[in-house]
Formats: sequence, C-alpha cells, structure tokens
Amino acid sequence: MFDEIKEECGVFGMFSAENIDIAQYAYYALFALQHRGQESAGIVVNDDGIMTVQKNTGLVNEVFTPEVLASLGKGNMSIGHVRYGTSGSRPRLNAQPLVVNHIKGSMALAHNGNLVNDAELREKLELEGSIFHTTSDTEVISYCIVKERLNSGSIEEAVVRSMEKIKGAYSLLIMSPTKLIAVRDPNGFRPLCIGELDGKYVFVSESCALDAIGATFLRDVEPGEVVVVDRSGLRSIKTCCNKVPRSLCVFEYIYFARPDSVIDGASVHNARLRAGAFLALENPVQADVVIGVPDSGIDAAIGYSRQSGIPYGIGMIKSKYIGRTFIQPNQSQRENSVRLKLNPNASVVKDKRVIMIDDSIVRGTTSARLVKLIREAGAKEVHLRISAPPFLYPCYFGTDINSQEHLIAYKHSVEEIADMIGVDSLKFLSIESVKKLAENGDNGFCTACFSGMYPVEIPKNDYKSIYERKLSEKQKND
Repeated sequence: MFDEIKEECGVFGMFSAENIDIAQYAYYALFALQHRGQESAGIVVNDDGIMTVQKNTGLVNEVFTPEVLASLGKGNMSIGHVRYGTSGSRPRLNAQPLVVNHIKGSMALAHNGNLVNDAELREKLELEGSIFHTTSDTEVISYCIVKERLNSGSIEEAVVRSMEKIKGAYSLLIMSPTKLIAVRDPNGFRPLCIGELDGKYVFVSESCALDAIGATFLRDVEPGEVVVVDRSGLRSIKTCCNKVPRSLCVFEYIYFARPDSVIDGASVHNARLRAGAFLALENPVQADVVIGVPDSGIDAAIGYSRQSGIPYGIGMIKSKYIGRTFIQPNQSQRENSVRLKLNPNASVVKDKRVIMIDDSIVRGTTSARLVKLIREAGAKEVHLRISAPPFLYPCYFGTDINSQEHLIAYKHSVEEIADMIGVDSLKFLSIESVKKLAENGDNGFCTACFSGMYPVEIPKNDYKSIYERKLSEKQKND
C-alpha cells in the first residue's frame, strides 16, 4: 500500500537446561521483532530431540493464539521467525522456521538475509537429486548443511564447511536435537546478538527483543562467527571471522531496526539523531518548523531540529489501528488510504514553512501524497529532507529493492523529483555522512544501494525472481 522498502526477517532462539514453556518466550520476542516482517510467523520447540512446529501467514498474535501456543508444549530449545517476502513468493509455503529430517536426525533453521549465489547452489543441488519444496534460499542453506553433515563429525563442523559455499547475507539460527547454533555471515550484513536470562541463552535479531522478555544483553555475534550452545555451555568458532571487511546494512540504522535497539555497539536512536544533524549541516533552509514522517523519520527530524535550531513539531499523526490487513477497496482510493494511516496536524503546519524529514524515497508516490496532505493542511512551503542518499541500485542482501526500474532517483534528477512530488526543495543525506551514523560503533557499512559498490560479487542472473514470477503467473492461470 505504501511506497516504502521492506526487510526480510527477524529471528529468535533460546536454549534452556530444563524443559520450560519456552514457546512463550519466543512469542514475546517475535512480537518485539514484528516490525521486521509481517507476512508470516513461526516457532519450533525442541523437546528432547522431538521438534514441534507451528507457522502460518499473518502477524504474530494472529498465528499464535493461546491454543496454538499450548500445542507446542514444553521444551528446552526453541527458534522463531517473522518474515516479509517479495511478491509471488508463496508466503505460506516459505514461512519459517524450516524443519528438515535427514539420516542423522532433525534440524530446524531460521534465516534473516539473502544469498547471492542461491541460483547457482540450487541448480547444482537439483542436478544431484535434491527436490525443493520452497522458493526460499533457506532451503538451499539447509541442503548444504545436511550434505556436509554426512561427512562431518558434528553439525557445527558442517555449518562451518557450508559457510565456505554460501555467499551473501545470512544471520542464521540452527537447531539440532541437542544444540542451538547461531551464525552470522562474514560481512555481518544483518544483525544478531546474544542475551542471557536466568541461565538461559537467547539469540535475537535486535536487542529490543531481549528487553521484551527480560533478558540481559551480552554481546553481538561477530561477523563470520559460529556460536554453539548445548548442555556444556556456550562456545565460539571464529574460523570465518575477519576474512572480509564488515558490511552491516546501513539501513538497519536508518529504517529497519527499532530505535530502542543497539546494533554492533551503536544506538539506533542516536544514529537517527546524527542523520538529522548531518542533514541540517549539509542542507540548511529557512523554515518555521521541522516535522518527521512516522516512524523512522521522527528521530531524524529531532536531530535536524536540534542542529538547526528550528523548532520540532508533531506534524503527522499515525493511526495505531491500521496494520498489514488494511486494504484499500480500489485504486482510486489510495490517497484516502494514506490519509487514514498518516494525517497532518494542521495546528502545527498551517501558515508555516515546513521541513519534512523522511527516511527514503523509493518510487516517490507516497512522498507526493504526503506533501499534498501537508499543503492542504495550510503549509506555505514544504522542504523535504531525506536521511539517506538516493536509491540508485538494487539490493541483493535482504531488502525488496530488486530493480533499478522501480527507483525514481535512477530515472530522474533531484530537481525533477522535487517537481514530481511537489516540494519547494529536496535534499538527500550524503554517502559520506551516512557512513558516520554509528557513533562509537565498530561498523563498516554496506552502502551498495546508494553507490553501486557491492561488498560481494552480485549474481549474474536473478534466477529466483524469474522462478517466482513464473510461479506466480502459473498460479494466476490455474
């Protein structure tokens, strides 16, 4: 419905020395990670090697009713997942975690990210006899691990060997009958951290999920690190660490993550304040009030206001009761649907020169509608400032920007975009400044969607997109 980027997933895992109602912890943690994926949710509970899974399309509270949670029973290990998928990706079939039964036992996987050599690996595995049931690269990862497991002394050894084959972005949680394993790709594209709760180890995509269940943050999983937890405790394998520079997706700070999370040592909230301050330094303009587009534009707007000295105002009100399931009845009512979700506060913007801060412009359609609403509320001028550089290149590491044809900045100059969306001026944050968002953080960033400089070799053909498009066409014809 709205012109915004989406991130693929959020993951949760817990290991307990005793059998407990572990699904309850998964439920609350996934609830805190709901912003990372609203298409489907799933939980697997491990009770002495017996894995029980429940997953379906929908929000966490829709999928996991009290009866469904109770059906998962008690266990000493659990992993969970929330997912956002791209169009035509058969959301119910691709819902995670994925459970695989093989000759050496059962294995469950939850994955955040996207492989760049998925097509190559899938083709090779199919030629060797593998049969795929999903279009997800998580199944490719599972087959790689199972294949290596046949010739390895342990599952963690199989995971390390698989890391030599899979390329791209992956924060993984893998559960065997006796072990819980957390894995982060060598570039560290996606976040993953470790917490502790009364002797139980917890892994989550963001630290805000640790807060939700009362766990204490211990540390982040390092890029390339494999962390193994079993009844002997926690141990780390760093065979794949420090092989390549860190390349955390910078949009974790700009948009994806919750502002109360800390990622790789840096506060997301503070990073957004810094983005706004940098915007004010780079792109000043005379105005009466600074407003932010909820939610991720608000912190940047506060940062812009503090740096510039221009007062901050709550210029837009976001409805808390329109979520994923709201669908506008027809195309002609799209503007009404935007107003139902975001409505201007006329008392703040009327007769004012307004600076509006947002996190990004993808296609420009929603920006144009929001600008129109602000003008209709009485604003004399509207100056749009974006807390990220222009999107010029597709992403291959877990967001849904998969084609330059969908990017307004690829086709038009900044001046042309300003005219198209109806603002008095439009400015973006520079790539130089976006690299400095993480204060006190040990971060190198992936900024490929802005610069075209990819940290890893990108795929020569987008096999998965072609496969999913054909599948979607077949479903329509059927």
